[in-house]
Amino acid sequence: MDRGVRDIWETMIVTGRRAGEVIGLRLDCIGIHNGVPLLWHDQTKVGNYNEAIRIPDFTYQRLLARQQVTLARFEQRYGRKPTSQERAQMALFSRGYKNPRGTYAISLNWFHGHFRRWIGELNLGPAVPHQARHTLATKLLAAGATLQHIKRYLGHVSERMTEYYAKVALSEIDEVLQQVWVTGPGAPEPGEPVWDLAAQPLPREQAQALAIDLGRRSTPTEGGICTYQVVVDGGACPFKLDCQNCGKFIMTGADLLYWRRKRDHWHSLAERAPTDEIADWLHQQFEPTARAIAGLERALAGLGLLDDALAVDLRRPQDYFSRLWNTAFRSSDLAAVASMENT
Repeated sequence: MDRGVRDIWETMIVTGRRAGEVIGLRLDCIGIHNGVPLLWHDQTKVGNYNEAIRIPDFTYQRLLARQQVTLARFEQRYGRKPTSQERAQMALFSRGYKNPRGTYAISLNWFHGHFRRWIGELNLGPAVPHQARHTLATKLLAAGATLQHIKRYLGHVSERMTEYYAKVALSEIDEVLQQVWVTGPGAPEPGEPVWDLAAQPLPREQAQALAIDLGRRSTPTEGGICTYQVVVDGGACPFKLDCQNCGKFIMTGADLLYWRRKRDHWHSLAERAPTDEIADWLHQQFEPTARAIAGLERALAGLGLLDDALAVDLRRPQDYFSRLWNTAFRSSDLAAVASMENT
């Protein structure tokens, strides 16, 4: 008999709730408030459904249909609808034995058993339901959500757990972005991909081998990587670290926002130039760099990684400086302090 295993799994994917939290949901755990579908859950783990998170409409409709299935079983058994007191005690995913009033939910072991059999049939390798929670956290992070938002949505008691997801997500995204290489401003053709994965897709093993080979022939530097073998081998740079004008300099997807800030800085300088001639000269000086940045953006967009490259960099200041940004002072108070110091 259908006990809602698929409903449980899809709810876990969408909400990031733990398996036990979804299985233990009560019958009236969903509702509409100001036109927004919500899922009410026991955040404090003491039986009080005092926390709600927003859920997609399709998830709300799925849980609403499960609610009707549970109510239909009660009515079939007793020939009537449950009273308000009985309804408040009913489980959304009720088990089928020793449970006449539907107050007991299916067991966690029962769900895990069905989940393992399903995963085994798909031949995907080892997997556990809790990975859905991890995946949601990393996807939220990649989409630009702050650690505080993720902590609140997933119900983390400590920020350390949320920070763990952040480190994993950043490392996964950075690892991919660092494999997107384009020629730097000093190259004859700035912004050209080092290899064109979009035009000639490589097998996974070959792509990994190519990345390893390129990694051995390069060394990190400010704003990208250096492929000049003398420097890679540990020697001194004969160009005095003038990477921007060096033909051996490579820009990666992980450095996109670094170079976007450079572009904004140059545009700002040109706008403040005293004459049009000086402004034109500044634009000419930056033109190779602008071409390299445009080429890097095209390469990232072609691989579907442009948004990830932007989200990674924009998120980091929030992670490291959120406490500083959230510390505010009234301007009148600051003025008073300044006047006291001057007296």
